[in-house]
Amino acid sequence: MQVGIGIGEIAGPDAGLEAMVEQARAAEADGFDSAWVANIFGLDAMTAVTVCARETTTLKLGTAVVPSYPRHPMAMAQQALSTQVATKGRFTLGIGLSHQVVIEGMFGMSYAKSYSHMKEYLQVLMPLVHEGKVSHQGPLYSVNGRLSVRHPTQLPVVIAALAPKMLALAGTVADGTVTWMVGPKTLESHTIPRLNEAAAAAGRPTPKVVVGLPVAVTDDVEAARAKAARGFQTYGMLPSYRAMLDREGAKGPADVAIVGDADAVGEQLGKLAEIGVTDFQAVPFPVGEDKPASLARTREALVAYLKSR
Repeated sequence: MQVGIGIGEIAGPDAGLEAMVEQARAAEADGFDSAWVANIFGLDAMTAVTVCARETTTLKLGTAVVPSYPRHPMAMAQQALSTQVATKGRFTLGIGLSHQVVIEGMFGMSYAKSYSHMKEYLQVLMPLVHEGKVSHQGPLYSVNGRLSVRHPTQLPVVIAALAPKMLALAGTVADGTVTWMVGPKTLESHTIPRLNEAAAAAGRPTPKVVVGLPVAVTDDVEAARAKAARGFQTYGMLPSYRAMLDREGAKGPADVAIVGDADAVGEQLGKLAEIGVTDFQAVPFPVGEDKPASLARTREALVAYLKSR
């Protein structure tokens, strides 16, 4: 299992571009396999990845995730391929539907047929990123176009897939899935089996399973879960995440956060690797009043785990 770390907006309030570049440099220096950038309401994720790529040499970079609705799939493909060129083949494009409250409440777009949207979106996007051309006529998109971006390697595309039909898309059309706030029981019994079965039935390679979860190394597990409950409470109220938490039997995000001492966190990461997670995105969060020391302790434990693999 590859181990990466979240940088930028998801990593904390100091989400400026220079701070993000420094986080990417530090991630590479510490030996992390990858760094992942969320596309929320701050910096554009692919633009930030491009800048970080110019300041690193081996670190893989990915988006987790860029919302599909606001970007036409041809525009998404063009920007993603340009980012792949800038990273010299180190980029993974993660895209997702976002949430109804964002798409309808902020962008004023319909979220009524979200699965149909993603299905057709991929029918346009995937040929463009893999072959540089597409001819598609559908109810949502009518696209005949070519892109002449010369990219060094094939661009992996993963989608935020939680429900069965979306997981089937991730396995048969995209290159895998990227999840957030999905616990190990759900990953093992629902996410990974459905994804792999879909890929196998389509004669495709084993998909990527990119899993993002909050992480804190601490001796005070109760305090850590209380902090996670407060800091990540929004995710427990969004319908798509709530459905996965309910499937897990979790009251909220605190119950799926990876917390404990260094050995306990290492064991939990090992379990994720055993069930088939291919890439882990750690999002460290502080516990207690000494936030820098808390974050440093978590990072040290993650780096130790990296070296022990």
